[in-house]
Amino acid sequence: MSSPTDALAVIGAGPAGLAAALTAADHGITVTLIDAAPQPGGQFYRQPAAALGASRPHALHHHRRTWTRLRTRLDAHREAHRIRYLPDRHIWSVEPGFTLHTLTADDEPETFAADALLLATGAYEKALPFPGWTLPGVVTAGGAQAMLKGGLVLPGRLAVVAGTGPLLLPVATGLAAAGARVAALVEAADPRAYGRHARIIAAHPGKLAEAAAYAARLVRHRVPVLTRHTVLAAHGTDRVEAVTVAALDADGRVRPGTERRIVCDTLAVGHGLLPHTDLAGALGCRTDPARIVVDAQQRTDVPGVWAAGAATGVGGAALALAEGEIAGRSVVAHLTGERPRTRSTAAKSRTALRQFASALDAVHAPPAHWSERVTDDTLVCRCEEVTAGTVRAAVTELGAADLRTVKLFTRAGMGWCQGRVCGPGVTGVAGCPPDVVRRPFARPVPLSVLARTPRFPEGRQS
Repeated sequence: MSSPTDALAVIGAGPAGLAAALTAADHGITVTLIDAAPQPGGQFYRQPAAALGASRPHALHHHRRTWTRLRTRLDAHREAHRIRYLPDRHIWSVEPGFTLHTLTADDEPETFAADALLLATGAYEKALPFPGWTLPGVVTAGGAQAMLKGGLVLPGRLAVVAGTGPLLLPVATGLAAAGARVAALVEAADPRAYGRHARIIAAHPGKLAEAAAYAARLVRHRVPVLTRHTVLAAHGTDRVEAVTVAALDADGRVRPGTERRIVCDTLAVGHGLLPHTDLAGALGCRTDPARIVVDAQQRTDVPGVWAAGAATGVGGAALALAEGEIAGRSVVAHLTGERPRTRSTAAKSRTALRQFASALDAVHAPPAHWSERVTDDTLVCRCEEVTAGTVRAAVTELGAADLRTVKLFTRAGMGWCQGRVCGPGVTGVAGCPPDVVRRPFARPVPLSVLARTPRFPEGRQS
């Protein structure tokens, strides 16, 4: 099914995509807002399905007022036909000239066209392997949060939340408030590292107050906090039954004799986020291993393509909103022929929040030497069942020096996820530099859909 051309297509209805779409619509631009989720808001503003009948859905969220204002504006623009909102669509390809190929939830193909494109594709979690990480009951921290926010479901009754990064705080407090017992919050970072960024941190009193509120909730729910600790292994038969944690020294290595076993039925573990750059890469936009590269107007180096939010560098919802507004104003100027106008408050906010995000990244980097603790029999690629030992042998015995060669020798990354999940783990175990992967399709697509597509994205006849 094809649709008429709209002025702007926004991919992603999280904070950045919403801010961009609303800003453009405020200035009379017609917008198609496409999102994979059934409701707008992204992970940060994820809402439970109406059919679940949540009596207090706001209890699972903060910044509720901001979300309410965004949703009210979106509803008004939809009613006025300035924004066409299309949920439950997965974009698998974008052709040069901005023809978008999507799949509905039932794998039905649709095609949309636009004069300009804004990528607000967000981020996904960085998964690092360890012995036992494939056991049922081991979930990502964001996955546990999504289950709670979107499905009102607890992943278990006795949980350990582990890894590193600010996301661990809302996950641990959210699980505890929902009725789970959180046996421990295991944070690999050393809180004293914040002292090296004191000036930047102090410039954000709201963030400090938010952190203090989380700390108070941890105390209220009696959640033990282990800083400068890491998970060594998860144990169990049919599902996780316990985890072993240990303290880390200043170099990021395990301190001998500090191992302890914690009983649990759930392990929610996260080590930060990675930007979604697949569509940007397919369009030829410049990327580095961490983000889509943009200028001060959030423009990519491909004319007519903008990007905002976590896809250009993970920094939280407030930064995404600022970047989305700046991108939306730049698109308006491009489509109307006016000079780009960026609100000084949005630009200042973006600068300050990017500095804050960089400070957090420095403090919450995954612990050094983590890959040394991955045993040879640990699966690092679940789809193809490739072990760490196989990956190491590809390097030491076969001479693989980059991720692509490791993939060819071992099949790691050739499965359903195409390396999105296992990529960081394989890279770390192999000791290879991060690689910018350009995939022809942004998600798996049925062959029946390809057969019905008149032309491939590269322009080749199908």
